[in-house]
Amino acid sequence: MGLKTLAIIKRVLGDALGHFNDDDGWAFASHVALTALMALFPFLIFMTAVAGMMDNTELADNAVRLLFEAWPDEVAGPIAKEVHTLLTRPRTDLLTVGFLLTIYLSANGVEALRTALNRAYRVTESRSIIYRRIQSIIFVIIGAASMLALSFLIVLAPLAWATVMKWFPFIDRFSPQFTLIRYGIAGAVLVIALVIAHLWLPDGKRLLRDVVPGIAVTLALWLLGAGLFGAYLEQFADYASTYAGLASVMTALIFLYLVSAMFILGGELNAAMIRYRKARAGLVEAD
Repeated sequence: MGLKTLAIIKRVLGDALGHFNDDDGWAFASHVALTALMALFPFLIFMTAVAGMMDNTELADNAVRLLFEAWPDEVAGPIAKEVHTLLTRPRTDLLTVGFLLTIYLSANGVEALRTALNRAYRVTESRSIIYRRIQSIIFVIIGAASMLALSFLIVLAPLAWATVMKWFPFIDRFSPQFTLIRYGIAGAVLVIALVIAHLWLPDGKRLLRDVVPGIAVTLALWLLGAGLFGAYLEQFADYASTYAGLASVMTALIFLYLVSAMFILGGELNAAMIRYRKARAGLVEAD
């Protein structure tokens, strides 16, 4: 790696980290984390109602397991009981006022992500509040449908595969590829969600190439951070002695805080790279 490349990396990282610190990145990470935690259960309620309309509440239970797959066991475990209790209450009243309110509260999590990305990309929101709220609600509905579809692909598809093999035993040799495809789809859904967030949530126009570096960094930090945080909880942390009955909530909140910071840093990195390219092209004043 040449000195010129190192200088570019230093400049881009300095711009990204500097703006993150100077523009209240840590404070916004806490806002996103708290809002996401508050929106989590309304989202699960809505997803359960959708599954109930399909007469398949087990599908929602499997979708929730997938939702927590990216969380360390020490974080997901304590709240799994409460989530299971929530999901054992079948809901089919999708069109009631209560469920419209549930969707609205779930959309608050999307709005928090939008605000954080607007600051990360250094843009001022120009779209109407009605447009933004409708977009957030649409994202919630698509997210619930996607999780249920993913649950089918990951959990229920093997049953269909086994049935097919009874009729066509020769396809058994393709089972490893089938498993790889299923879990590849699971990972792809997460990547697609990040791409959609970076492209369409903040104001302004960005190309796919503009958001890929930050998304890659976010995913890498997420994997590393989840492993380290899980090990820390297992070996050292004792939140129960500090937060008593709120220990599980605080553990989840701290984890979401770290994930939110990684998410915002991804946006900051993308913004810094966009600024660098524009500076080289003479479109903005070089720092």
